[in-house]
Amino acid sequence: MPKLNFRLDESLHAALMRRALGANLSLSGFIRQLLEQAVDERKRYVFSSQDEILATSIQILSIVATSVGEQSPSALEQGMAQARMILAERGLLGGEDIP
Repeated sequence: MPKLNFRLDESLHAALMRRALGANLSLSGFIRQLLEQAVDERKRYVFSSQDEILATSIQILSIVATSVGEQSPSALEQGMAQARMILAERGLLGGEDIP
């Protein structure tokens, strides 16, 4: 099997790592699938179903957060702090967003 080596800047590497973790793949596995997608004649995005699930989840959570915030601002603040910690642990926040 041929092997490729190339250099990435730090921000691109960090972004790829976050996406790979989000897709529950190793960095190599994630990039391999992206390259397979690039040569796919159908040109479909490999992770589109996960993106659709994520978009739906964000919409639902936004509605819930709005409702909780109206009823108990302190509960919303606590929940958001916990969510930021979990996201940071999984590498899903940028450096400026890490608590």
